[in-house]
Amino acid sequence: MDNLQKSPMPTQSIESRQVHGKSLMIFGSHDDATISQISTCLADGPVARGVICADGHKGYAQPVGGVVAYYDHVSLSGVGFDIACGVKGVKTDLKWSDIKKDASKISDEMASSISFGIGKTNNAGLDHELFDDESWKINILRDHKEMARQQLSSCGSGNHWVNVFADDEDNVWIGCHFGSRGLGHKTASHYLLVSGGRDGMDVPPCILSTKSNIGTEYLAAMELCGRYAYAGRDIVCQTVADMLGAKILDEVHNHHNFAWKETHNNTDLWVVRKGATPSFPGQRGVVGSSMGGRSAIVRGIDSQVSKDALYSTVHGSGRLMSRTQAAGKVKWIRDEKTGKKHPQRVAEGLINEASMRQKIKDQGIELRGGGADESPDVYRNLEEVLEHHKGTVEIECWLNPKIVLMAGADTFDPYKD
Repeated sequence: MDNLQKSPMPTQSIESRQVHGKSLMIFGSHDDATISQISTCLADGPVARGVICADGHKGYAQPVGGVVAYYDHVSLSGVGFDIACGVKGVKTDLKWSDIKKDASKISDEMASSISFGIGKTNNAGLDHELFDDESWKINILRDHKEMARQQLSSCGSGNHWVNVFADDEDNVWIGCHFGSRGLGHKTASHYLLVSGGRDGMDVPPCILSTKSNIGTEYLAAMELCGRYAYAGRDIVCQTVADMLGAKILDEVHNHHNFAWKETHNNTDLWVVRKGATPSFPGQRGVVGSSMGGRSAIVRGIDSQVSKDALYSTVHGSGRLMSRTQAAGKVKWIRDEKTGKKHPQRVAEGLINEASMRQKIKDQGIELRGGGADESPDVYRNLEEVLEHHKGTVEIECWLNPKIVLMAGADTFDPYKD
């Protein structure tokens, strides 16, 4: 599938079924592995119901695009390693037509000022008020506070990005997608270990009682990771706005890897969304796409289908192909002189990177970084994905990518989405 070309809009597909005595709502179509994984999540424990969004695909223990609601419990596996990964979008007072001529220069300046991978090229956020939070007294957070300070506002790698968009009225938007970086990864790894959970894709989810000591501590750590991710995305969007000399007029900001305590049908539940965006009636969210596809600002609709879906929608267009399938297999070799790691390809993938970059260029998009594993060809089409969720969210506006920054394929990052 090629996201750079128009394809016929699919017929909306929504299915409700019973799995292990629990209600499961399915948007769109999914392979057997994805359905099997969400079924495993519903099999045991105090589960109320589940949802798989139209961008769903197999993930670590719980599918990306999967939503599971629990009674007085939370799933470490569902929140995942990239705690509080999310997207922020801001509308500015600029018009793209006024800065289009400087797109290449702006792209280079952004690429030199914004950090990807585990390194950092600026001092933004080092003295952020976040670091005065009482939750840093939790052992695992205290142990990694300095690392977190150094990584705040770094954007990671994989499918994380910083973009300049233009909406259909030529308004310039800035957006970014990343989470809590090494802090979230180390926090998740710690609680998975001490609670006896298992790492991997084909394992049952690790569930904690929210009334237990460890569950209470994990939730406090998760909340801090959430504030950390918000702070990082705030800094990046403001950095780009300052770079453009732009005033921010509006902003939309949301996590899509998190657990929220919510009330559904007069019952308090912990709703764990992994790669899924909260979309309560009137709530706005940013839904990302591939480097060559349109992203969207969406708004939740009050409907019975929305209620049944636990007021959840997609977080992006959703992968169709694994990274290894797309880009081939690499192993990282450490340079004995510099100590830095660099990739060595051991198997070819299905995506021709040169062809991919030409397609992006032909669209008039300035791309910095990125690789074959993030090609538009490995993703669904976001318009088609959102069609399956029609009646639960409405499109407020489409965001057309003009400048796309991602980590390069040679960027080493142990916290890769």
